[in-house]
Amino acid sequence: MSGAQTILTQQGPTNVSMPASEVYAIATEYVDAGRLDAADRLLGHILGSAPRQAEALHLRGLIAFRRGRLQEAGELMEQAMRFGAVKALHLRNMSEVYRQLARLDEAALAASRAVAMDPTDALAPFNLAMVEYDRLQMDKSIAASRMALARKADLPEAHMKLGQALLVTGDLATGWEHYEWRYKIPGAAPLMPATDRKQWDGSPMPEDRLLLIGDQGYGDVIMFGRYVRWAQERCAKITLACSPEMRGLAEQIAPGAEIVTRWDDCPPYAAFCPLSGLPRLAGIRVPDLPGLTNYVTADPAKVALWKARLDDALPAGGRRIAIAWSGRPTHNNDRNRSITLSQLAPLAAVPGVSFVSIQKGPAAAQCEGWTGEAPLLNLDATIESFEDSAAILSNVDLLVSVDTSMVHLAGSLGRPAWVMLPYAPDWRWLLDRDDSPWYPSVRLFRQPRPRDWNSVIANVIAAL
Repeated sequence: MSGAQTILTQQGPTNVSMPASEVYAIATEYVDAGRLDAADRLLGHILGSAPRQAEALHLRGLIAFRRGRLQEAGELMEQAMRFGAVKALHLRNMSEVYRQLARLDEAALAASRAVAMDPTDALAPFNLAMVEYDRLQMDKSIAASRMALARKADLPEAHMKLGQALLVTGDLATGWEHYEWRYKIPGAAPLMPATDRKQWDGSPMPEDRLLLIGDQGYGDVIMFGRYVRWAQERCAKITLACSPEMRGLAEQIAPGAEIVTRWDDCPPYAAFCPLSGLPRLAGIRVPDLPGLTNYVTADPAKVALWKARLDDALPAGGRRIAIAWSGRPTHNNDRNRSITLSQLAPLAAVPGVSFVSIQKGPAAAQCEGWTGEAPLLNLDATIESFEDSAAILSNVDLLVSVDTSMVHLAGSLGRPAWVMLPYAPDWRWLLDRDDSPWYPSVRLFRQPRPRDWNSVIANVIAAL
């Protein structure tokens, strides 16, 4: 989980005449309930007779936003503003649309106006904190989050964004504390089924069982899994709950622990803790990193198997480069962190290279349209597990990837990986450095401006 998305909201009808006001109120209720088609039809009735009705235009923009049609959302909300929708709520919503369109200066201006217009609204400074993070104005992002918390002390989204901004600037001590609010954000997937057990505070449990939970994404499980052994030094018995896909790696990450992939299989436990909460309990600071390194090992039999497969399919000699260009589509920052395979085609002009696609999921289909000069081997259909991916990474010279779980896998193996990062990176990659204290084998390539992948790829080509 790299950060909370702002929830755009819409208040009740203002400055509309009967009976349109009643229709508008119903449409608003429909939007709040997620009945977007019904709301859109009702708004069509209003705008059919009153095309300049600002509130209806803004609400229709909100519907477009929730459907993922950002350009349309921006146009509708801008039109609404021209016709008088300029309250703090409208500006706050507009700032989030601008942010996701990467129109960051306009987003900052809209959010700042909303902050000044309504001194009681905590979401306006939170939106501003989101924008300033994306602009890499971390001091401003931190200040805006603190303002949001001054207005509403228990706003989980603001705690989370404050935590991310503190962590990315290297203030892990304070950042971990605010990062703990991540599971209190409305709509966040629950960590686990309801329980009356306590969350572990790091105290020794020499007789009791601790349940560790492989939370968030695959990469997070790999990254934070290095601290399982720290927990094992304090607890007599450990159970690690993870997804079935992670079982093989979990057995290495947590040697001696009981691994479960179904909640029904969990034995009784005295306390629980997400893996991502262990660094806070361990008091980890940047100088303490990386800690445990090369804590995952590829299976020798699989390494030999994949060596034979790659030798059969690729030209002899030269450099073999594994590539991955797209993360999980449902990730809330995927728009900024993922690219297309065609954007990597310039890499193929580097002499003496061949490419091994370890991309999984729908994006792997892009291999069918590969036009690069160098050969590309698509392994999507034959990679069955993380253990396969680990063996493949052990048989290539380098991984070039966007910020995906494959980077964490390569780092945990001690294999060389070059990571192409968005302008505003996930907090774990910190700022203003081309190395990662988490993984000594990882090198970072950063955007000079938002969504400028061409510069990143040019720098990768130069490095190759």
